[in-house]
Amino acid sequence: MPLQILRQSLAKMKVDAIVNSTNEKMIGYSGVDLAIHTLAGEGLDEECKTLPPLAPGGVAITSGYDLPCRYIFHTVGPIYEGGNKGEAEALRACYRECLSLAVKMNLSTIAFPLISGGNHGFPKDQVLSFAVSVITDFLLEAELTVYLCVYDRQSYSFSKKLFYDIVDYITEEEERYLEEAMPFHANRDASFDPPISRRVRRKQLEATPDVCADKSLEDFLKSSDKGFRERLFDYIDRSGMTDVECYKRANLDKRTFSKIKSGKGYRPSKQTVVALAIALRLTLDETQELLSTVGLTLSRSGTFDMIIRYFLHQGNYNIFEINEALFEFDQLLLGST
Repeated sequence: MPLQILRQSLAKMKVDAIVNSTNEKMIGYSGVDLAIHTLAGEGLDEECKTLPPLAPGGVAITSGYDLPCRYIFHTVGPIYEGGNKGEAEALRACYRECLSLAVKMNLSTIAFPLISGGNHGFPKDQVLSFAVSVITDFLLEAELTVYLCVYDRQSYSFSKKLFYDIVDYITEEEERYLEEAMPFHANRDASFDPPISRRVRRKQLEATPDVCADKSLEDFLKSSDKGFRERLFDYIDRSGMTDVECYKRANLDKRTFSKIKSGKGYRPSKQTVVALAIALRLTLDETQELLSTVGLTLSRSGTFDMIIRYFLHQGNYNIFEINEALFEFDQLLLGST
């Protein structure tokens, strides 16, 4: 997918370029910057000594040396001083300049840290969403795979209100689901139902197959694949989007969308189908209909499914906000998989 949020060490990324958030002298002063210089070897230190000092928002390019990346883009993120001294503009410039250079150099992949997080003081409740917003705006106009490495949970803060809203929604819906599917006996007090019983019942419900019983799996997949493509492009035509607008808003790459369009044996994952549904602003019922064409559904149990249901019920179709929530709950993100 064009943007992936990972819990991964930046220095271990096998990409064309990684972005190192550093100081003006590029000397590997602490944290990730120090780790990158240490793992890259002495050659990086020697090359950095030959480069002029970096101003905030500027970028310098060096070789990757002993790291698995080809290049290192060094940039200086702004120090946060209350937000009224151009910090946001300078931080935006760091991301956009690195992204622009990657495109100019015909690179395919680039990995970022959360620039200006940590010691630079950018608010933890903004640093992740800011990075995602700038990167996704850029990707609407460019073909590039971008990784955002968030190795340390201490470097950002997910919205507590949204977190607890999702938790409450999941809890309420799962309870309603269990009660509707396997109601208690009329004369039985619910307080006598032990937690293990609920887990057993949920497993029984989740074991119910999604495909129709009167079709073989092979026949079902053959017929539903055609239905998926036809249904998808009907929705795209209805939306007025171009194909490019659709797959970019769905956080898909061009290659994945081409496979869908050609239909030569390609069966999309649930994450891909849901991403397209979000891009097309489908209702829950329409999303379920599109999923059903490939034998899938959004159940009323399971964290991934319930988070997607939550956002659809809220009418929130911001795929990257949804992905931030999925990331926080350790779920697969929406897009190409």
